[in-house]
Amino acid sequence: METSFAEGIRLTDLQAQYDAACKRLLSEKILLAWIMRACLEEYQGCDVNEIAEKYIEGTPEIGTAAVNPDETNQPKIRGANIEDKTMTEGTVFFDIRFFAIAPSSNELIRLIVNIEAQSRQDLLYALIRRAIFYCCRMISSQYGTEFQTMQYQKIKKVYSVWLCFDSSESCKNSITKYRITEETVIGDVREDKADYDLLTVVIVRLGKAEDVDQVNILRLLNILFSKEISVNEKKRLLEKDFQIPMEQTIERRLDQVCNLSQGVLEHGIAIGRTEGKMEGIAIGEQRMSENAIQAIVQAFHLSREEARALLHLPAEDKSDV
Repeated sequence: METSFAEGIRLTDLQAQYDAACKRLLSEKILLAWIMRACLEEYQGCDVNEIAEKYIEGTPEIGTAAVNPDETNQPKIRGANIEDKTMTEGTVFFDIRFFAIAPSSNELIRLIVNIEAQSRQDLLYALIRRAIFYCCRMISSQYGTEFQTMQYQKIKKVYSVWLCFDSSESCKNSITKYRITEETVIGDVREDKADYDLLTVVIVRLGKAEDVDQVNILRLLNILFSKEISVNEKKRLLEKDFQIPMEQTIERRLDQVCNLSQGVLEHGIAIGRTEGKMEGIAIGEQRMSENAIQAIVQAFHLSREEARALLHLPAEDKSDV
């Protein structure tokens, strides 16, 4: 029999596999196109298939390519730089990063789009601060690749879209944008919007699919990552409501996400049972592996109380926390 420590390590590995599978699923162009049409003003009114086929440049990469903007680099596709690293600053990893072409009446404008999945709400900082930092890094990293000294007109606009799975009840199923705007204090000076509208943060806070009755990006993402909807029902809804064909790659990736989420849940429950046998039911309930609780919280976007209830544990004693 494995020790609870060994099982905790295996559970952590399952969680990492689940996270990677979610990112691979989100990197599908048709899903990115739905996100772009809902969150990026340049694509409002566009057909999602047109966005996927015409405006997403190259193949989005996730968590594998490393690029150092301090050196001359030639990534195999534009937008594959998911690691932003300099000699004087730290390293920042982007979940999914890619380039996209924006339709325009005058010219094609290149955008740099970053998609992030955030599963924790109990951060020590406001998430918007981190999102703005990511946008700033995406702009500064263009130096030497997109523009040289005194070529600031070549700076490309950046978007950072954050999908939040663990939001408070009052914030669930919402989309909020943050951007640079012009405010004239005295006088009547006006700049070209394209010269200051260079970064936008979009925070998408998810909830439950049944709480969204419209065919929009919130319902789509809630269906994708629902813990209540079966994989076959997800496939049916995606095809029926969103015209997303279950082609081989996307179907396989959806199956992986659902299978791994079930594996995380079952293994977390197994750890609880193992500890109960080793230490006795009363003690086992009090000392449930923190790894198991945290993994289930992150995998299924539940609160600690909901995770404990799922593992058949009593409510947490707040006086001991």
